[in-house]
Amino acid sequence: MLCGTCVEPGQFTLREYDLPTSAPQGWALIDISAVGICGTDYHIFEGKHPFLQYPRVIGHELSGIVHQDAGELKAGTLVAVNPYLSCGDCRACQRGKPNCCSKIEVLGVHRDGGLCARIAVPIGNLYPADGLTEIQAAMVEFLAIGAHAVRRSDVTKGDRVLVTGAGPIGLGAALFARLAGAEVHLLDLSAARLQLAREKFGFTNLHQDVDSAAQGPLADGFDVIFDATGNAQAIEAGFPLLAHGSSYVLVSVVKDKISFEDAEFHKRETRIIGSRNALKGDFDQVMQAMRAGDIDTEALCSEILALDALPDRFRSLANNRETLIKVVVKL
Repeated sequence: MLCGTCVEPGQFTLREYDLPTSAPQGWALIDISAVGICGTDYHIFEGKHPFLQYPRVIGHELSGIVHQDAGELKAGTLVAVNPYLSCGDCRACQRGKPNCCSKIEVLGVHRDGGLCARIAVPIGNLYPADGLTEIQAAMVEFLAIGAHAVRRSDVTKGDRVLVTGAGPIGLGAALFARLAGAEVHLLDLSAARLQLAREKFGFTNLHQDVDSAAQGPLADGFDVIFDATGNAQAIEAGFPLLAHGSSYVLVSVVKDKISFEDAEFHKRETRIIGSRNALKGDFDQVMQAMRAGDIDTEALCSEILALDALPDRFRSLANNRETLIKVVVKL
């Protein structure tokens, strides 16, 4: 089978691998239907991912068809794939938090992913996607990250929320914060991303700089801020925008040290919350929102590509991702 592979930074190609014909005990073979291209994939292509060895078959936003009966899963079932493989034994796993397992492996990052015809996945990481299309099921994972962050934040109706970074993950957080009844504002340096948020999803509280997000009635701050920028300076710039009694949810990950004024932090009694990956409940929430029509998946999907078209398009997609929300490869 042909697998979408980053051979080294800047080089993406289709490589031939053996088609899996069996799976380990407790795992299932999945015939991949669709794969979303993620910011992580672009970072891998650009050589910016800190935890990766090349060559790597990418792809962790996956939907597929169960190849043969596995446990309670019947052959032919459409599933959304949870790509976070946990150990089951560490302290986090024992406490029901496999999303932050101390030995976690992510498909397409720590081990080869699913941009291919077939892959083996632990049965517990496969969630039936009844009522969804293959394309919709491939978009569940990235939305689940935003849904998880919103759940972690305890956002409630009427809260004033700021999402910094209006890429796919930030949009996911914004959409689920709005579903929770919050007044959602978006902050991004990119006019193109803000325009997509307005045109595709009807967001109107849009800001291109910190000053505009802290004027007039917003001067007393936001009840919850979600950072989805992956930029240390942007994270630090968010602290003065926090209202008293607020929460700061760090969805993105940076390698830098983050600093803030402790007196201001304590005066506001701010909570800083790390949000990593997602849990089954978050996947279920996203799928239910899709089934109910609460998430416009057609607006999220910018383009559908065939696998053989991807090598010639990958660089241009990476270079122009500000104008895209989600590109999905259909197998």
